[in-house]
Amino acid sequence: MNRWTLIVIGITMSASLAAAIEEPDYTVIHEDGAFSIRKYPSVLVAETIVSGDQQSAGNRAFRPLFRFISGHNAPNTSIAMTAPLTQEGQNIAMTAPVTQEQQKDQWAVHFVMPAELTLDTVPSPLDSNLTIRQLPARTVAVIRYRGRWSAASYDAHEKALRDWIDTQSLTVIGNPIWARYNSPFSLPIARRNEIWIPVKAQEE
Repeated sequence: MNRWTLIVIGITMSASLAAAIEEPDYTVIHEDGAFSIRKYPSVLVAETIVSGDQQSAGNRAFRPLFRFISGHNAPNTSIAMTAPLTQEGQNIAMTAPVTQEQQKDQWAVHFVMPAELTLDTVPSPLDSNLTIRQLPARTVAVIRYRGRWSAASYDAHEKALRDWIDTQSLTVIGNPIWARYNSPFSLPIARRNEIWIPVKAQEE
């Protein structure tokens, strides 16, 4: 995929995200400025696993995911753009005792499928590196922020979220998830970003 193709893709995605596009439904359990606790239902996603540092992995995963929703699937059907693009560290199971830990430099990157699609009706990926998965419902602590997708900005906001989680006496049960709502070609000041950290569900 050459540079000009990527520019066209970016412009198309930016235009799509500027419109009122679909986002997953969620319930706000608690809100505190830039922080919140949300409950998301189970969602259907197209997923690819990529290697590398956090930022480059997400950019690399965007290409095959965008091709998939643009018609590189069976039966060559376009799928409506949704937001956000989410990215989280891969886990591997360990033995004696059974625990979970992040696998170094491995990331699962997702496009959420429109709500009208199901496992029976979603188009099939033609790219063997893409899979369709049903993610389980989950409760997440969230921080919202704008700006560049730099490692320094991400790390600062993740720390702020973890500090806030401590003040709420929440129990973390999963890896952080990076949610990006804009294309790589959008102006940094206009970028809407979030970090989600799965936490143990609270009584509502």
